[in-house]
Amino acid sequence: MTTILYILVGIVGLILILAFLAPKSYHVNRRIRINRPSDTIFNYIKYLKNQDHWSPWGSKDPDMTKEFNGVDGTVGAVSSWKGNKEVGEGEQEITNIREGEMLETQLRFYKPFRSTSDAYIRVRPLDSSSSEVIWGFSGSNRFPMSIMMLFMNMDKAVGKDFESGLNRLKKILEDDTRE
Repeated sequence: MTTILYILVGIVGLILILAFLAPKSYHVNRRIRINRPSDTIFNYIKYLKNQDHWSPWGSKDPDMTKEFNGVDGTVGAVSSWKGNKEVGEGEQEITNIREGEMLETQLRFYKPFRSTSDAYIRVRPLDSSSSEVIWGFSGSNRFPMSIMMLFMNMDKAVGKDFESGLNRLKKILEDDTRE
């Protein structure tokens, strides 16, 4: 009986130590230079529907169902999706717009697991014909998910998707001959 008690105390102790050591938050971002004026870029990225053209997740599930509510490109607009295991289920809501500079959204994932993250896309002019675009997100790791983050690198897991999406965005905007 005391052996079982020692084992249980050991397991609980291990879980507490892992919970203490686990990262409590994450932040991932990537950036790219796009040869377009910042206002042209911002007027494209502020619409959630345009993300279907450059976001890497749309190509991971071509049969994903999407729904839009509200006025796209304005605070309160919501894009929701249901897809395969790779893209899951969730919604993205525009929470703040700094016209010409930044789009802020909240990502709410329901499947494969529940989580909420704050996402943003910043546009910064480099000169009159090129801009830097920074795409990122951050959030907090709650117990017990925080323990999983000891064994998973969020930057590596999501960073490649951000790079892929930004490269697609660059191609779309630089190939677009409209001004």
